[in-house]
Amino acid sequence: MGMNRRETLAIVMAWLSLFQGFLVAVNGDFNYKEALTKSIIFLEAQRSGKLPPNHRPAWRGDSALDDGKLANVDLVGGYYDAGDNVKYGFPMAFTVTTLSWAAIFYGHDLRAAGELDNVHSAIRWGTDYFLKASSRKNRLYVQVGDPNQDHQCWAKPEMMQTPRTVLQIDENHPGTEIAAETAAAMAASSIVFRRVDRAYSRRLLNKAKLLFQFAKTHKGTYDGECPFYCSFSGYNDELLWAATWLYMATKRPVYLEFIQDESISANVAEFSWDLKYAGAQILLTKLYFEGEKSLQNFKNQADSYVCSVLPDSPYHQIFITRGGMIFMRDGANTQYVTGTAFLFSVYSDLLAKHNQKITCGNQQFDSTHLMAFAKQQMDYLLGNNPEGRSYMVGFGVNPPTQAHHRGASVPNILNTKDFSCGMSFVRYFLKNVPNPNELTGAILGGPDRFDNFDDKRWDSPKTEPCTYINSLAVGILAKLATHSV
Repeated sequence: MGMNRRETLAIVMAWLSLFQGFLVAVNGDFNYKEALTKSIIFLEAQRSGKLPPNHRPAWRGDSALDDGKLANVDLVGGYYDAGDNVKYGFPMAFTVTTLSWAAIFYGHDLRAAGELDNVHSAIRWGTDYFLKASSRKNRLYVQVGDPNQDHQCWAKPEMMQTPRTVLQIDENHPGTEIAAETAAAMAASSIVFRRVDRAYSRRLLNKAKLLFQFAKTHKGTYDGECPFYCSFSGYNDELLWAATWLYMATKRPVYLEFIQDESISANVAEFSWDLKYAGAQILLTKLYFEGEKSLQNFKNQADSYVCSVLPDSPYHQIFITRGGMIFMRDGANTQYVTGTAFLFSVYSDLLAKHNQKITCGNQQFDSTHLMAFAKQQMDYLLGNNPEGRSYMVGFGVNPPTQAHHRGASVPNILNTKDFSCGMSFVRYFLKNVPNPNELTGAILGGPDRFDNFDDKRWDSPKTEPCTYINSLAVGILAKLATHSV
């Protein structure tokens, strides 16, 4: 028996009510320039060391000013990667590499948005630290802080009482992934500073060459950052990634020969701090389009990556939530959202410039198709989602207020004697109230595979931020801020 018009209208109204937040967000674009500015401010909130006078998050102060003393080396500076107080070299280097990529490919857009200098400062905060960490030949300091003890105390960095243990790699204790990723960071950033500070750029590039040589001469997976940053993908992706950035920076045949003859590549469906193949393949596709036809295989692999991710590709293989978000795994899942959006944006630009399309089986996709998907992923994070809320702190509608972050959730206590590690979780971590300090611009871990989100500090897979989630967002936010897509 069919429904009458009143029943049909009631059902339609119920659905409209259910997805009201979602539909409202669909109808309007976002203030991408504001999102861009705030995403960079978050990176400033992650700085370790002696903060500069123009530091924007006023609630942050100097921290970890004795880092490196246990190893008789100066390791002050760098970044805390997430909501804790350990400095992990592996994700820090990836943050700097991807931020440098954004500055190289979207420098014009960043300048137009008034953020290029801030991005340069963010990169330099990392590279200054890496120059210290690599100051001795065939040695790289890769971690400061004891993660196990750090995770037993909910303290903001300014009042840390936990040990600042130093870990290193060297000829006898190799760590190819970290050495190669740091080489990539130094090579990419050397391109950024080439026109701004030539001497500094040369220092970075020389260090990149040495680190790459060290990485491929002394091969071995480094597990010192496990279980927090274990390299599940091995080191071949980092070697290809580093060689690609060194070739981009130098145009020296030795790096192209390594890419062509020695490197190992693979078809993949994700891009992350652990898995760099897709990023290298898209960079090499740029060179292929510019005439380096020996790189055809990398172009094919870049296309395979896109075909594996696009929802309307016949070769699509990754999970997309009902609300339209890429979902790979619990815990900082938004890194895959921003990472995919960034790579698709870059590839979209390459396709447009060279008037190319991607073929996936019996279908073809052009630059506008890729960019539309990239934009949709970013829009999801900014508010165009079933919950009708922003996943960037301090931005948009109903943004999160309980980021899983020590510095943001512990108030600015003047007297550190009032602080107790033993009581820190009860007093600050488990309190169901907004953080006293707004972690402006942080893109949090995000919703689960069912598009559900709990704004609770203790639900770390959903509420913990990471530097590399934001570094991957900077380039595409700059593009969206200055182009009507």
